[in-house]
Amino acid sequence: MADTFHALLEAAGIGEHTNSPRPRLHDFRHRFAVKALEACPDSREHIARHMLALSTYLGHSRLESTYWYLETTPQLMADIVTACETLRQGGKA
Repeated sequence: MADTFHALLEAAGIGEHTNSPRPRLHDFRHRFAVKALEACPDSREHIARHMLALSTYLGHSRLESTYWYLETTPQLMADIVTACETLRQGGKA
């Protein structure tokens, strides 16, 4: 798969000798995971099921390996902070 990806980069004119960093296959995997979490409904039950499905899809052997994606974007972190503040003030997250 990596050979095909590198061939596509070359065909698109994104060679090794450009001044900007080349995309990596893992960058697309990471972007997919973050966007999937951002699109998840915000109820606790939905998030738990969504995290389990995403972890399985990504091939993680432990669910904890998927949770770090929650910390990778400002929007996800803002959502986490809002939920924590609501809990701290006695509300339901």
